[in-house]
Amino acid sequence: MHPVLFHIGSLLVSTHGALAALGVVLALALLHRTARQSGLAPSELWNLSLISLCAALVGARILLFALRLVVFRVNPAALVSVLVVHALLYAALVALIACLATALLARARRLPLASVADALAAPVALALSVEQLGALFSGAGYGSRTTVPWAVSYSSSLAQHWSGVPLFVPVHPVQLYSALAFFVIALCLLAWASHTPRPGDLTGIFLLAAGTAVYLTEFFRNPAGRLPMFGGALTAPQLVAVAVVLAGAFILRERPVRKSAQESVHV
Repeated sequence: MHPVLFHIGSLLVSTHGALAALGVVLALALLHRTARQSGLAPSELWNLSLISLCAALVGARILLFALRLVVFRVNPAALVSVLVVHALLYAALVALIACLATALLARARRLPLASVADALAAPVALALSVEQLGALFSGAGYGSRTTVPWAVSYSSSLAQHWSGVPLFVPVHPVQLYSALAFFVIALCLLAWASHTPRPGDLTGIFLLAAGTAVYLTEFFRNPAGRLPMFGGALTAPQLVAVAVVLAGAFILRERPVRKSAQESVHV
């Protein structure tokens, strides 16, 4: 594959990073449509999303650096294992801080949190789809060995250095599976936007679908650095995926519909 998109002298621009940035741009463009569908001002959500993303990137980098520093001081040899799960840990930190920052900013600006989450659902799914295509080129989160006709193999030493992917070994293009799943999720969310009367329903559907996609695609990923849990029965991403599915189910539970004041007087 092609982990480097282009280089200017000694400066390398990774394909993964470039496509991740493209995913953010496409998500922000789609946000114009989904914000209006949720009854919100696109400019308001643009500002909120950009601030949350910057806070997540900076905060996650600081936390990851602190974690690596603490681990190195206690046990220098353990730093190797931290580096193995660097991408997984960093992605989790970014997602967590982004969610917290978005919720706090929405509350501070008195925006309905459920509507904000609904507006962000499809754009986030689209961004994840494009990011996973970048991961395919770089080898990040590479798949397990396989003999299927559509297997991919890597020959770049940079891909091996950055992600640990084995060279010249056919593996599942699991990142492509994930990219297709998130793209379908984004399309479905856009199609269902006008058919979900309750605020929060799109968010619940997104969490259910995204959690299921992550859980299933994990079976095709190489287990190295995936943090096996419960004696290897689950990986850490699968455990998180189960929690995400449960959160989606909780949001979609039957909720009593509040009557308006006018309806209450009429009754």
